[in-house]
Amino acid sequence: MKLATKLIHGGPTVDQQTGALGVPIYQISTYRQTSVDHFSKYDYARGDNPTREALEDTIAVLEGGSRCLAFA
Repeated sequence: MKLATKLIHGGPTVDQQTGALGVPIYQISTYRQTSVDHFSKYDYARGDNPTREALEDTIAVLEGGSRCLAFA
């Protein structure tokens, strides 16, 4: 697949909850947890969040890798 095609089709297509065609920017720092001992997928925005995960997935596809880590 050529780079231009990957750029167009690399990201998620439709958000199943909202119907959005793009990835929203999650500006939240903490996430609800099920208990003190069991954390959900996201616990604090500096560790991981859905927006960064979408960026990492897209860059991995563009670079032909299996994973990507984004940080500042």
